[in-house]
Amino acid sequence: MLVEHDISDVRVGMYIIEITVPKNKFRLAKQGWLDNERIIDALKSKSVEKVLIDASKTRIVADQNATTPSPSVATPSVTTKKGTKTSSESVKPKAASVRTKYQFNQEVIKAKQVFAESKAIQAKLFHNAQRGLPLEMESVCKITSESTDLIFNNPNALACVLNIRNKDEYLLEHSVSVSILMTMFALYLKIDRDIVNQLAIGAFLHDVGKIMVPDNILNKPGKLTDDEFFVMKSHARHSVSIMRKTPGISAISMEVAGQHHEKLNGKGYPLGLKGDKISLYGRMSSICDIFDALTATRCYKQGYPQVKCFGILRKLAENNELDIDLVDKFIKCMGVYPVGAVVQLDSNRLAIVESHNIADPIRPNVRPFYRLDPKLFEKGLDVDLSSAADEQIVKCVRADDFELDMQQIIEFLAQEA
Repeated sequence: MLVEHDISDVRVGMYIIEITVPKNKFRLAKQGWLDNERIIDALKSKSVEKVLIDASKTRIVADQNATTPSPSVATPSVTTKKGTKTSSESVKPKAASVRTKYQFNQEVIKAKQVFAESKAIQAKLFHNAQRGLPLEMESVCKITSESTDLIFNNPNALACVLNIRNKDEYLLEHSVSVSILMTMFALYLKIDRDIVNQLAIGAFLHDVGKIMVPDNILNKPGKLTDDEFFVMKSHARHSVSIMRKTPGISAISMEVAGQHHEKLNGKGYPLGLKGDKISLYGRMSSICDIFDALTATRCYKQGYPQVKCFGILRKLAENNELDIDLVDKFIKCMGVYPVGAVVQLDSNRLAIVESHNIADPIRPNVRPFYRLDPKLFEKGLDVDLSSAADEQIVKCVRADDFELDMQQIIEFLAQEA
């Protein structure tokens, strides 16, 4: 996606196509990535005002202090109309505070990459399982470890990305999302890091047995018949069976997969476990599994806003299906308004939740991005609702309620960051 940016909004890691303002005074010797602040400063020193950026190629730059650009990427140099070439090497780098201002934007980009890679790995797992081949655990361990590291360093980045979903890829995205939610929840509960990794793997594989369920049942838009539901329930046993045949999968990981549909009242499946027979990890996986299933939009149903899903989880806990104490802790972990949730403000604008206010959980920090009348995207400053007397949340909404796309929203916010 090509986007024209003011030079003041250009950041390290962007891919520059050309100088657009002034139009004919300067030109780039070559297109390429902006690998350090010096290059950007060189453009500014020549009074370049606007440039064309290929947003789809934006990437993470590991060291923005680097004194030399990556050898694999040509440094864009500026050529004047008379042909005098200006190097970027004479410009000093900016202060660290300017560089770190955009760290969250870069971590969201990294989170999107991890999510996409996770889906690709998940697709290969299903392919192998369907053919009776062993699961390739090296890639699973690697990607779940990367996710854990990312969540440990900045849980808000992956929380935002969880909202970017494709309704036609529910099976792949659901397993990845449950693994991420499980990891976030486990870290919140201060569970040992080694166990967190095992929980993440178990959640990543918890639905691999669904590949054994016929498509006409798996993707049926209406209510399943008793016979169809009996077949659907078999997926939990299939998941455990597939995992048992794969060397290196721990008992804890299999526990997560095997118990994610059990209920405290004994009416769950596949074993009908009751009360204390369901482990802590099984109870956690059930909450994460249901929450993601409720929030996800599929080809035959709209997902619910997160706040409504919290109400449903508490209702299930009141019916003795879920652990009420863990449900309340999960809600606290996610936040009353989860990071990445879209909310409608009383100023008739939409905003995305960027971070929580621990002391005032119903008034998070948000970034407005869209005005409802007239309907248009707009630049907005971060708003701390805990100190904004004239701005509060009306309700939690979904982007598609307003014919918007979460991918589009996140990209817009990333450009504005």
